[in-house]
Amino acid sequence: MSLGDFMLKRQLEYIRTITDFMPETAIVLGSGLGSLADEIEIMNTINYNDIPDFPISTAPGHKGRFVFGKIEEKNVVIMQGRIHLYEGYTPKQVVNPIRLMKMMGANKLLLTNASGGINTHFKVGDFMLINDHISCFVPSPLIGKNDNSVGVRFPDMSQVYSKRMSDIISNTAQDEEINLKSGIYLQLTGPNFETPAEIRMAKVLGADAVGMSTAIEAQAAKHCGFEVGAVSVISNLACGISKTPITSEEVEETANKIAPLFKRLIKKSVGNF
Repeated sequence: MSLGDFMLKRQLEYIRTITDFMPETAIVLGSGLGSLADEIEIMNTINYNDIPDFPISTAPGHKGRFVFGKIEEKNVVIMQGRIHLYEGYTPKQVVNPIRLMKMMGANKLLLTNASGGINTHFKVGDFMLINDHISCFVPSPLIGKNDNSVGVRFPDMSQVYSKRMSDIISNTAQDEEINLKSGIYLQLTGPNFETPAEIRMAKVLGADAVGMSTAIEAQAAKHCGFEVGAVSVISNLACGISKTPITSEEVEETANKIAPLFKRLIKKSVGNF
């Protein structure tokens, strides 16, 4: 048993001393979107810093805790605050929570984030269903010794994002009269926002939105057997698309403005998963 396996099992053992709650769906809430976790039927919460050897979320606006509860009568575990590469963690540490939520019993994963819009047909406040990603600019979380009990050495990534979950999210958006775009998400490391030249490069590569998370989480999730869906909130126009400097405050402000629509989309979608 590798050290990583031992650590995850130790973390799961600790969580089981607090709650035996069995989630069906795991949800990761991105920057400015964490308030959804405060509005569900909460059964229990566990702070990251109480879990042995667990990475701590330091990003502004990320509470840093697991929330266990129900959305539309479905059992969920929510990450109210994620872990990022730019916080100084390794890719393996960043995806530790994803693997841990799988060990808790969840088999569906919904990833959310706040991202910069590259596609010129997007505007601030739009939602984008992620139908594919570009992750080659960040190190894979699967580098290193493979645990064959978790997933295969060379996992297929031809359809990271589940068509079934994506269809449910799209149909829910249509039913709720929420304007949902779709596109390709590109992950860079951060914490600096991108340069205009980097955004031009991303556009040439086919990216519709850019951010500092999500893709490596999706890789690890696909590897360990999760069914994955993902939604971005276009919180700002990317550098060079926007003519004004980008700030983290702008990201938070946009996320707060669209929070009611976001919560409705997520809650209704999870209810149909």
